[in-house]
Amino acid sequence: MKPRNFEERAVWWAIVGTYGFYLVGGLYILAPVLAWILLIYLGRKLWHQTADTPAEEKITIPWGVYVWVVSMLGMELALIAGHLDTGLGVDLLVKSSLGWAKGWALLALFPLIGCLNIRLQLLSRAACILGLQTLVLLPVFLMAYVLRLPETLYVSPLQAVGGPGAEFFSVDLYEIDPGNGLPRWRLFTPWAPALGFVANIYFFLAASEPEHKWRWTGMAACVAMCLVSGSRLAILAVPIVWGTTRLMTGFAHPGMLVGGGVLAGVAGAFSTSILDAFETIQETFVRARADSSRVREVLGRIAVERWSEAPLWGHGVVERGPHLVEYMPIGSHHTWLGLLFVKGAVGFAALGVPMLWTAVELLLRLHRSQTARLGMSVFLVIFLYTFGENLEILAYLFWPGLITIGIALKERQPADLRPFSGTRNETESLASAG
Repeated sequence: MKPRNFEERAVWWAIVGTYGFYLVGGLYILAPVLAWILLIYLGRKLWHQTADTPAEEKITIPWGVYVWVVSMLGMELALIAGHLDTGLGVDLLVKSSLGWAKGWALLALFPLIGCLNIRLQLLSRAACILGLQTLVLLPVFLMAYVLRLPETLYVSPLQAVGGPGAEFFSVDLYEIDPGNGLPRWRLFTPWAPALGFVANIYFFLAASEPEHKWRWTGMAACVAMCLVSGSRLAILAVPIVWGTTRLMTGFAHPGMLVGGGVLAGVAGAFSTSILDAFETIQETFVRARADSSRVREVLGRIAVERWSEAPLWGHGVVERGPHLVEYMPIGSHHTWLGLLFVKGAVGFAALGVPMLWTAVELLLRLHRSQTARLGMSVFLVIFLYTFGENLEILAYLFWPGLITIGIALKERQPADLRPFSGTRNETESLASAG
């Protein structure tokens, strides 16, 4: 498996070179630079595209991707309005807009990049190679804790370019959970739960690899990353997403309908026992990291209560929380509540609309498309993590999943449903018609 064009080479080396970029502190910079360069490349290809362009080289942007683009522009609108509404000043507005270009914008740019000629097989193989690298390096990270080496080796000087914090540019061997004193590993991510998030994305990419040796290597590495991250959601997400995707794929199958009816009858007969078991599992989940659960709950409650202060556009920026939540930013650890606090109802809708559109569109294709099934699995992982992380701050890590969604959305569009593709002929025709 080798890259065949510029876009594939760029994506390939960005994934397989993850640890190299991490060691120099360049991962946080890499994704935005890659996204904006490939956007310019996409625009250039669209401009030079004509009716004579070979079908296999033509680029068409589907409606679903346009929805993401418009929605993320709406996110920037909410940011501008929030800053102006709360009088935060021009300097902070410029800084926040740069943050948008490195965060929320990526949720639109990488699905757009998925409209280029990038093969899913290339993403799958790259994910497996990264998995192999992880399996080779993981013993080094584990031994670092056993030998009690320093948790943080160094912070890259690239931090000078600006970012959310030093952890995005530091090289860490392990970390100690303050709640229970146990070690956790973050590898190339800024914190341990983020590693579980990325591992889930790469798990489903690796699972689509056709060669079984590479497939099992990649999947095993992703499971290992979930385990060493110590993240409860990371461990649960793989079976939940796999089962949900399978259920949705076979929902219309007669056997699935009969089995569902039987299962519903059994569940009704034993509903009390099932509810008791569910409550027990939930309590165990919360007690596993009680302090973290408490902080997340209080942060969410504060975000909802203070949303009423700026319901439409939000407060514009995050604010430091009180001692009760260990000074964590209000609205962090939860994408939806963070949007309500920072960008108000407009920001909330700017993410909700493309999420809903993508879910429906992929759902309608599940029964006839393997690509749609992979896209749905990746989408469900991202959706699950909206309740445990802030998407925009980690988009620089899970961007291969966003490209996968873009590829899934562009697949097999009926000709009569295709939107304006941006070819030069169409551009000139519209101009002359106007």
